[in-house]
Amino acid sequence: MSHRRGRRSARRARGIRALACVVLVAPLAACVTVAEHRKLERRVLQMERGGGPSSGDWRAALADANAEVEALRAEVKTLKGRVEVAEKTAADALDDARRARQETATREAGTPAEPAEAPPEPQASEEVRSYRAAHALWRSGDLAGCIDQFAQFLQSHPSSSYADDATFWMADCYFKQGDFKQAVLRFDDVVRKYPTGNKAPDALFRQGEALLELGPGYHEAAKRAFERVLSDYPNSALVGEAKKRLEVARAG
Repeated sequence: MSHRRGRRSARRARGIRALACVVLVAPLAACVTVAEHRKLERRVLQMERGGGPSSGDWRAALADANAEVEALRAEVKTLKGRVEVAEKTAADALDDARRARQETATREAGTPAEPAEAPPEPQASEEVRSYRAAHALWRSGDLAGCIDQFAQFLQSHPSSSYADDATFWMADCYFKQGDFKQAVLRFDDVVRKYPTGNKAPDALFRQGEALLELGPGYHEAAKRAFERVLSDYPNSALVGEAKKRLEVARAG
């Protein structure tokens, strides 16, 4: 009798341990409901307190517990497989995103930026339009019109950055008309008013030429004009011509 009670006690202990495993494993695997979990807890407590069903029921309960453990193991295995698949999918997606970023960065680094659209050219001011109109008359050979237009330009824009050019081209028109005295005066205006301007050496040289055209009585003045080209503007492109014209004035 005592042997049978011992065997029943051993089986009872093993059953309690099996059910305890179920209680502990089930929440970890997240595959049993809260109600089932509490039901298993109550069954374990009944066994520990000595109450509960008969020996026949113990065997049935133990079989049920074993079945539940196996079911839990299978479900845990299934969940583990799903987690591995999900992790693999996430890792692949991360690799794809990283490669996409690298390809985008490579393309951007290797592709020159689109050139910025050039801003629209600002409309020429009235000052510039007036100067261009007068210079167009000079190019076309309208000497009288050119003189008139440049005179109006200088009256309206005496401080213009084009003032020295306007005065020079007006003087050139007088020279081409054969009005050498007016040409001398206008070329002199360029030299006196704009001595550092780009037209100053040209104006001084042309003044000497106009003086030569006025005849021998003006040759001394012409000599001084050519000598000033050599002394005041030694880097001018007209230095060579000024030397030649100086010889003419001296011979004169």
